[in-house]
Amino acid sequence: MSPSQKRFLTPDELLEEYGFGLKWQAKWRRLGLPYVKLGGYVRYDRLQIEAWIERHSVCRGESA
Repeated sequence: MSPSQKRFLTPDELLEEYGFGLKWQAKWRRLGLPYVKLGGYVRYDRLQIEAWIERHSVCRGESA
């Protein structure tokens, strides 16, 4: 994370930076997408989102 990047993202910022649509976010929050509620609002911790993406990535082109 670069110093210019803020750590906690709003749903709109998550959409802009990672391309996760708002309906997709709501569905995946129920299924384990990490988030926090700050001041009653949903926020995404950039570090947890990046770790979540790594854990759920599918490597293509590798032979088993």
